This record gives sequence, structure tokens and C-alpha cells, in this order.
Amino acid sequence: MATSEKSVMVVGIDDSEHSYYALEWTLDHFFVPYAANTPFNLVIVHAKPPPSTVIGLAGPGAAEVLPFVESDLKKMAARVAEKAKEICCSKSVEHVVVEVVEGDARNVICEAVEKHHASTLVVGSHGYGAIKRAVLGSVSDYCAHHAHCTVMIVKKPKIKH
Repeated sequence: MATSEKSVMVVGIDDSEHSYYALEWTLDHFFVPYAANTPFNLVIVHAKPPPSTVIGLAGPGAAEVLPFVESDLKKMAARVAEKAKEICCSKSVEHVVVEVVEGDARNVICEAVEKHHASTLVVGSHGYGAIKRAVLGSVSDYCAHHAHCTVMIVKKPKIKH
């Protein structure tokens, strides 16, 4: 199968163990077993939050703090991208595109699906309960309803003691 004929799989990640688990699970089930003959091209997308979501821009001292917040967000995004690449490399998955895009994760991930004409989107689940989901919103829930492709929500199993 020629590379251009492969479907695109987008994996949305953040800096959480749930996201990294979803990435590893995806690699183990859709890439490692097929080696170079995987049916998918892999695109990993991380949404870097804009500094305005971290600090109130109208607050006193915001202008002085903004460059430091921006620097920290860039460093975190670089760490997330690097860890994603390391996970792929550890599983011998070499043909991967890693993108860091500034914005709200829900919009960034759904836009990546459109941009890459993805057939499948994979996101991790933090396993929030109904009340916390209603208050915070859930990236995985949003994507399941708004992404124009098949959506897999991967939840890390609880370890029983």
C-alpha cells in the first residue's frame, strides 16, 4: 500500500498519563503488529494553551508575568512532543508527524482531523465523573460529538489491589 493511500489516524495528547497510555495502546494495537505495513499514517497533536487561559490579562502585573508564562507553556509543549516521539521510537514506529498547535484542545484536535482528512481520532480519557465532566467539560466528549471521523476514547484500566 502506498503511503499516500493510507488512512490518517490522529492521536490527541496532553501532558497526562491518560494521554500517554492512549498513545501506547494505539501503537500496540494499530502500528506495532503491522511493522512497516500499518494501514495508517500517524499524526500526534498537542494543544498548547494560550497564556491568556493561564493568567487573567486584565489583572495587575499580567504584562510582566506574560513572557514567563508563555516560556513555560512552550517548554511544556516541547516536553509533551518529545515524550510522544520517544514513545513512538521505543515501539519502532518511525513515520510519525508531531504537531503542537496553540489553542483550546477541543478545537485544535477537531481541526487537525479536518486538516489531515483523518479517518480515525484517538484521545485518552481522564475518567472524570459526570459532575466534573459537566463543570470542566471533556475534550474526549467534545471530540466524540464534533470530529468528522471515527473516535476512539481510550481509558486506562484501574489497577485492582
